[in-house]
Amino acid sequence: MKSAFRAILAAGTIAFAAQAYAETNWDMSVVWPQGNFHTQDAITFADTVKEVTDGEVVITVHAGGSLGIKGPEGMAAVRDGLVPIADILMSQQVGEAPVLGIESLPYLAPTMSDLALLHKYFRPKIEEVAESMNQKLLYMVPWPGQAVYTKNPIKTIEDLDGVKLRVVDANGQNFFTALGAAPLQMPWGEVVPSLAAGTIEGVTTSSSSGVDGSFWEFMGNMSTFNWQASSNLVTVNLDAWNDLSEEHQEAIEKAAIKLEGDFWKASRAEDQKKIAVLEENGMSVTAPSAELKAELIKRAQPLWEEFKERVPEAADYIDAYLAVRN
Repeated sequence: MKSAFRAILAAGTIAFAAQAYAETNWDMSVVWPQGNFHTQDAITFADTVKEVTDGEVVITVHAGGSLGIKGPEGMAAVRDGLVPIADILMSQQVGEAPVLGIESLPYLAPTMSDLALLHKYFRPKIEEVAESMNQKLLYMVPWPGQAVYTKNPIKTIEDLDGVKLRVVDANGQNFFTALGAAPLQMPWGEVVPSLAAGTIEGVTTSSSSGVDGSFWEFMGNMSTFNWQASSNLVTVNLDAWNDLSEEHQEAIEKAAIKLEGDFWKASRAEDQKKIAVLEENGMSVTAPSAELKAELIKRAQPLWEEFKERVPEAADYIDAYLAVRN
């Protein structure tokens, strides 16, 4: 983490020089590339914060993991004050708080409407976890549905047999193991190099990341499993937050609430836009057959109960959601 600290210090020096007249300067860590919609959301948020605080709070967005912080390190980095604010993939934070793995359980909340319902019950717990880790949740935005990219088409479960597949978290590890694949957990920054080196043969991720990684250079097929919900959190260190005036806190909170709704709408539109780009670059995009979808769900559901047994505090949130969804 020393190299990361030096990178942050250097970046902070540049940001300070550029924003010398701001009362507060925050460097924001984002692991996604500049063109990714989560990065663009972060830039929009930063611009809005500057506007609503009359230029007295300035956030500098550092995309592409340029501050040296990897995805799974996000919440710890904010907790420890290594960065004051970050865009964080929640499912990668289960090492810090296993309960944060709820929404990424396979087929538990596969659509955005399902996810919005789940968040009705689960969001207070996310906020509680953030506070316990010395940070405040400002907003959260889902990714488009999680697809599976492979060299060969996936028509049956057997087509996944032995495929070395990148997954994000333990839920993905367990699910694709149950499907007969050979999954490997891996942060985004390692995905494209691993594809190039042949360490992995496939990837499960969104259409957005498929475009970010130019996956058509390595694989020819995308199957829209839409098997997992996955949200990013933007959190701010509580010490940094508490240094703000009440007026600035209120203005930033109001901005975050409004923008979160806008960002969800943008995420809905993102999927079809990026699928079109994948197809334009020669990738075949298909959906699982009804038979395959039924088998995927059948193998997913036992993992919900296993998760509740492994993480007992998750049970009430899952059960409350399912009682309404079902």
